[in-house]
Parts: sequence; structure tokens; C-alpha cells
Amino acid sequence: MTIRKMLMASAAIACAAMPVTAFADTSAKKIALSNNYAGNSWRQAMLTSWGKVTSEAVKAGVVAAADPFTTAENQATEQAAQIQNMILQGYDAIVLNAASPTALNGAVKEACDAGITVVSFDGIVTEPCAWRIAVNFKEMGRSEVEYLSKKLPAGGNLLEIRGLAGVFVDDEISAGIHDGVKQFPQFKIVGSVHGDWAQDVAQKAVAGILPSLPDIVGVVTQGGDGYGAAQAIAATDRKMPIIIMGNREDELKWWKEQKDAKGYETMSVSIAPGVSTLAFWVAQQILDGKQVKKDLVVPFLRIDQDNLETNLANTQAGGVANVEYTQADAIKVIESAK
Repeated sequence: MTIRKMLMASAAIACAAMPVTAFADTSAKKIALSNNYAGNSWRQAMLTSWGKVTSEAVKAGVVAAADPFTTAENQATEQAAQIQNMILQGYDAIVLNAASPTALNGAVKEACDAGITVVSFDGIVTEPCAWRIAVNFKEMGRSEVEYLSKKLPAGGNLLEIRGLAGVFVDDEISAGIHDGVKQFPQFKIVGSVHGDWAQDVAQKAVAGILPSLPDIVGVVTQGGDGYGAAQAIAATDRKMPIIIMGNREDELKWWKEQKDAKGYETMSVSIAPGVSTLAFWVAQQILDGKQVKKDLVVPFLRIDQDNLETNLANTQAGGVANVEYTQADAIKVIESAK
């Protein structure tokens, strides 16, 4: 074998041994994260996951940059301006957690027209040129009421704690909860407040509405509000209802304490904050030329009585039960959607 052939063979072996993440086609590409809100533990965990996974991708040369940006207020006009700045800065893809499913469509269309790939997740957009990654939020809400129907077959009054007003996720989960009540008419929603997916906001909102409510047997939530609700109810002489939790560490910790002391039972459900990392890898795959369906669905993360301790042990203090995605995971999600 000549020296030239030996070098060529060695190069071929080296290329074959390279990890699947080293795509030369996207090594010069820049991806930006446009996030509309960071005021709760879920959003903080989402940003942490983004930073952890994308920094490794940049270090490995998969992409040139993966910069996160968060608006100061949850305002669609501010986020639209942020997206327009990203267009001017020459990003190749924008991963978007949107303040509104429709109000950002104009800015998203501008990005698409400029040749930029837009992948929305969690708070998705309806602009046809964008991709969407979401859980079935309606089913998530409906499943809460189904769970309560098994624990409380006689039914009763429910308090609903909603999320951030005007956001797609809030509307979808709430619609699913109301669908659940139609399916299980032994339940009645007697009060509704917005907790903004934040424990402190939820605690104040629940404390404010409790005096006007009859006895309640359950609290249906959206995540980030269960512990706040528990604190507000514990400050009264009411019996503690079944509060659906949202995978936050303080919720799981409180649940564990109540379970050990009184045999308290509930369930916890939310979308994993690490879905931002799936959106990153989907954007990278699109930039790499892969054909990807416009709508991708991922399962929500549910915690039950029998796996509470395991999930709590694996959840960082002050954080959220989480799943972070690899490039291989993204490829599986893409292929399973075909």
C-alpha cells in the first residue's frame, strides 16, 4: 500500500470513529434562543438546560454559536423586536419560546423570508413556516381530572390555578381541564385564578380566593403553583385537598413530607424544561438538511406515588424534574414523526 493510500485509509477510519455530533455542514451556523419569560423555576431550568447542552455542542464544533436571549417583560411586541434584531445579527436559526401563538407570526415570517429556520417549543407559534415542538397540553390537563376521578369517584368542587394569561400553554391546559370536567361531570370548577406558574404568585392568588369558595376536594394546576396552593390552604382551617403538582422540587419535597406523615397521595405532571435542548437539536438537524415534519409531539413528564422518591432524589434543589435531550434523541423524535 502506498503512503498516500495509507493516509487515505487512516482518514477514513478516523472519520468513521467521529461522534455523530460532528457535522461539518452546521459547524459555521449560529442558533439563537428567543425566550419571552424567565420568572419561574421552570424557565430557569429551561435556560440552564439550554446552556449546558448547547455549550458542549459549540465546544464540539457542531455549531458556531447558540446564544440565549430573554425579554425583560412577557410582551409579544418586545419579543418581535428581539427576533428582528436576530435577523439583523445573521443567525441561521431561531429557537423560540413565544409570548403568543399568533402575535409573533409577522416577525417569524420575516425571519423565514430571510432564510432563517424558526423552531418554536412550549409556547409555540401558528405561522406555517415555523416548526413546533409541544406536548399535548390539552391531554395533560384532562389527565389531571381523570386522576382525580379515580381517587375521588364521588367528585366534588375543584379550584383551577391557571398559568400566564394570554399564553398558548395556559389556554391549552385549561381547555384540557375543562374537557376533563365534561368527561367526569361529578366535578365542578368553583374558582379560577392565575398563578403565573410561580409559587409566590399562586400562593397569594389562592389565599385571596379561598374565603369566597365552598369546600374543595381538589386543585388542578399547570405547574409551579402546587406548593404555593398548599401553603395558602395550610394557613386556613380547611382540609387539605388533592393538589396536582407540577414537578418542581419544592412541590415534590412537600408531597414527600405529607406522604410520610399522613399518607398523602397525588400526582405531578409537566413538560420537561429540557425540551429547549430538543428544539436546539431539531433546529441543528434542519440546518443540516434533514426533512422534519412541522409539528412534533413529545410526552409530558409524569410523577406518581410509587416513583416520587426517585424523581425527588434526581431533582436539583430549587429546580424542576427534567429530561435533557441528545442529538440522537432528536433524530428519533424526527424519524418517529414521519
